[in-house]
Amino acid sequence: DRDTDKKRIEELLEENMVLEIAQKQSMNESAHLGWELEQLSKSTDLADSEKSFVFELNECASSRILKLEKDNQSLQNTIQELRDASLTSRESSLKFVELEKENQQLSKKIEKLQNQIEKEKQSNQDLETLSEELIKDKEQLQVVMETLKADKDRQVQTLQ
Repeated sequence: DRDTDKKRIEELLEENMVLEIAQKQSMNESAHLGWELEQLSKSTDLADSEKSFVFELNECASSRILKLEKDNQSLQNTIQELRDASLTSRESSLKFVELEKENQQLSKKIEKLQNQIEKEKQSNQDLETLSEELIKDKEQLQVVMETLKADKDRQVQTLQ
């Protein structure tokens, strides 16, 4: 989109320059016609038909200049709109880049938390295993204690 906008802006700028050149040429033509009119009016008295012809030429040149100025203004407005759109596009791109960075940071935090959860799970499994071993040891010790108690009771009876 940006490349398209840039190309369009360049095309419009070229078009604008062409119109400005045409406008200058038209103005030069008009100035030249005015100069010629002055020269003719100084050197000889012009007939009414010649005066009306020069007047028509000046009117034609003026209307052409006005048309070129309107076209130029229209192109300037279009260029400004494209610049504004380009700025909006840049702002959106910057926001997208910021969101992307934030997304990456959040992804890293999530990954760290997942690693921490995995460590906690492993720790819990280790504790469960240890707990099971301790329960087995306790049961064995209870069996040994009962055996020792029974032996002790027998010895006490024997001694009595």
